[in-house]
Amino acid sequence: MTETATTPPGVTPTEVPTFRHFIAGEWTDSTSGTTFESHNPADERDIIGRFQQGTAADVAMAVSAAWAARPMWQRTPAPKRGEIMFAFAYLMAEHKERLARAMTREMGKVLSEARGDVQEGIDIAYLMAGEGRRMSGETVPSELPDKWAMSIRQPIGIAGIITPWNFPMAIPCWKIMPALVTGNVVIFKPASDTPHCATLLVELMAEAGFPPGVVNLITGGGAEVGDAIVDNPDIGVISFTGSSTTGRSISVKAGQRLKRLSLELGGKNGVVVLKDADLDLAADGILWSAFGTTGQRCTACSRVIVDRVVAEPLLERLETRARKLRLGSGLDETTDVGPLINADAVDKVASYIDIGNGEGELVTGGGRATTGDLTHGHFFEPTIFAGVGPMDRIGQEEIFGPVLSVIPVDGYNEAMLALNQTRYGLSSSIYTQDVNTAFRAMRDFETGIVYVNAGTTGAETHLPFGGWKETGNGHREAGHVALDTYTEWKSIYVDFSGRLQRAQIDNQ
Repeated sequence: MTETATTPPGVTPTEVPTFRHFIAGEWTDSTSGTTFESHNPADERDIIGRFQQGTAADVAMAVSAAWAARPMWQRTPAPKRGEIMFAFAYLMAEHKERLARAMTREMGKVLSEARGDVQEGIDIAYLMAGEGRRMSGETVPSELPDKWAMSIRQPIGIAGIITPWNFPMAIPCWKIMPALVTGNVVIFKPASDTPHCATLLVELMAEAGFPPGVVNLITGGGAEVGDAIVDNPDIGVISFTGSSTTGRSISVKAGQRLKRLSLELGGKNGVVVLKDADLDLAADGILWSAFGTTGQRCTACSRVIVDRVVAEPLLERLETRARKLRLGSGLDETTDVGPLINADAVDKVASYIDIGNGEGELVTGGGRATTGDLTHGHFFEPTIFAGVGPMDRIGQEEIFGPVLSVIPVDGYNEAMLALNQTRYGLSSSIYTQDVNTAFRAMRDFETGIVYVNAGTTGAETHLPFGGWKETGNGHREAGHVALDTYTEWKSIYVDFSGRLQRAQIDNQ
């Protein structure tokens, strides 16, 4: 039963809808009998809806549904699976504006970014739909006469998909689309901060024609739902994006069962600005990378490593422009920076301001934004610290908010060393006019993504996405290599000689 929501003064009361799990093609209540609320981070008085508080029993039911659907889906020809995926991509494109507005309301990112998030989901759906007619293995010559040798991909079985809140449509599509096109069935657990976005995606998947049990949605907390997915022996592959702490815990549990595991974790991304850089262009890229999505991206720029010769003029540009950024609801087209996702995120960012005040010089920002309508949301001022050391905590630890550290160095070698001296290795960037230096950076920067004369954000779906070191465990999302996470290789030999032929390994 729906209940009337508490609404802001002057706003017409609305009914708060209740949403359900999606299991075996049906929308169902949780066995817990309880729900939780999702709120608009720009205005906590705005309740998006009530969602099922999932349990291990719910996960078990979803696994049973997936297991029953698995043989049929695996036998469905891959081109036919791709056709359903094309239909889903078309529906996403048709509903793009509605999905983007729902995302901004639930997650907070400005509307233009939300549209981009949806578009990323569309792009990966189209890309993976095409894999239904490609998904190539290898045919190679045999070392023996009258013998055929080839390799093919086959699905692992049931994929557990656990996604974050900061890209609530793009990242689920990054994971679910390659899982489905390769013949896996899916148990999908979204972040508890963005269950409505996940529900809207699954509604469109059902409409596109994915058969019952192929996609199953369970909402709820990580301790109840996430752990049950990781621990379930029938789920053969887990894909998780989130914090490094949670990723380590999942890694231990999955390792005990020898499960395939793909982890996309933290980042501490740096932009190197050398003395020959176009400073206006660099400022453009840095500000967008640092304060876009309110700094809540794994690829967000949180460190500017700048040659001392141009540190002051670059800092002047950054400070002047950061002070002009407008905070507010992402649904307002004039807003530059939306809210943080929740109160805990605000508290975390505030704690790093205290640390930064002891390590660097606060140039601008540094406080919670609570004037006017901002008081009802989770807003924080875009913040810049100058004079930060490469090994300072605010220069090393992932803050996941609108906080930028400016680190002065002397020349390329010091900049490269400072950039690489972190435990993360997701994205990096260099601004220089020297093509030779640019190529050195491409070689030397220890990150999975390197940009030249551009910021640290903006990955494209047809190239691998992921990082080195503690950013992940070596797997990649997006691009054609994403298929590797969800498939097993099978080598096949056909001997048509009519006689026993021993391979070289047995015949020396």
